[in-house]
Formats: sequence, C-alpha cells, structure tokens
Amino acid sequence: MRALIALVLGLSGVVLSMPSWPQPAPVSEPDGYRTEAYRAPTPLTLRGAQVLTTPQAEGLWKAGTAAFIDVLPRPPRPAELPAGTIWHDARRLNIPGSIWLPNTGFGALAAVTEAYLRRGLERASAGSDSKLLVIYCQRDCWQSWNAAKRALALGYRGVAWYPEGTDGWQEAGLPLEDATPAP
Repeated sequence: MRALIALVLGLSGVVLSMPSWPQPAPVSEPDGYRTEAYRAPTPLTLRGAQVLTTPQAEGLWKAGTAAFIDVLPRPPRPAELPAGTIWHDARRLNIPGSIWLPNTGFGALAAVTEAYLRRGLERASAGSDSKLLVIYCQRDCWQSWNAAKRALALGYRGVAWYPEGTDGWQEAGLPLEDATPAP
C-alpha cells in the first residue's frame, strides 16, 4: 500500500512539474472594424458594450428584456450555377425570437447593407437607443464584434455582445430555431 501511495505521489509530482501547454495570446481590440479573417479568436472585450457569458445571455432571453440579433452572414447563390439549377440556402438555427440581419457584421458595409442594419436595429429596439440589444453570431466570429461596435457607433447605449453565439448556446443545451433573414 505504501508503494502505491509513493507511486501516486511521485506521478503527481511529474504532472505538476510538466510545462503547461502554450496559451493563445490575448487578442486586442482593434481601433476600427475587423475586415478579414472573420472566423478567428476575438477579443475578450468591446469598449462600450457589455460582454455576455452564456448564463447571462440565457437570463436575459428568459426574462424577455433584450432584443437578440443574429448577424451570421448568408452565403449568396454561387454565380457559376447554371440557369435553372435549384439552389437551397444553408439552414440557419438561431436563438428563438432573434432577428437575423445577415451580412451586417463585415468590416466595411455597402450603403444598402448599412441601411438594412439601421432599420433592423431600429425595429429591434422599438426606436429606443437604450433598449438592450444582444448581438451574436458564432464563437470566434468577428462579425458579431463588428456589428456590436457599429451599433455603438450608431448611438445605441444598450449594446451587449455575446461572443459564444449559437455555439455556446447549443453546447449549453438551450433551444435553437430555424431562422429566416429579416426583410
């Protein structure tokens, strides 16, 4: 028995003395919007916005006190498809009750896309700049960071960024529903 205890204690010393795996360097907030490599680690912060964990986002969702806005891009129909080819959009599942404003999280927006975002935010906030807007996409997705930053720039004061997005939501066993883009 003493030999077993000595072995276990000896092995635990080996484990404790092993070097830890390298941790990724923290990502800094850029001054502007991210304009490339949108699926990459994101900062832990967004100046001016509240950053939500999954339990916090769930609490707001259950309380019904926030508007949830999904900004995951929607892939366009490939231009090279022959005429008459049937095209089915990719299925998007989002947090129930969300407004899906696809393609509004890119670093640079066309005027028509920015107008679409403005209308969507106005509709989601019922015209109140203090209504809590929870903006999300997927984990490691700069699209939601950009869109939340843009909402702040548009004058919204109640902006929350949920960086875990539908990945964190689904992993927590929370419901998702089929989404269609807001008109």
